[in-house]
Amino acid sequence: MTEPARSRAVFSTEDFSLLKTAVADYLQKVKDTPESVKFANLYHRLGRLR
Repeated sequence: MTEPARSRAVFSTEDFSLLKTAVADYLQKVKDTPESVKFANLYHRLGRLR
């Protein structure tokens, strides 16, 4: 029986920094909308990754 292939990361460490920057920019654009809370939470979760 063979072992399943090892999963590989989809994003690199640098990608998370780029995503955090993009979310911060978008967060400014949607700051007065109900969805801004979700993007603020995402921004903080991205900051915890490292």
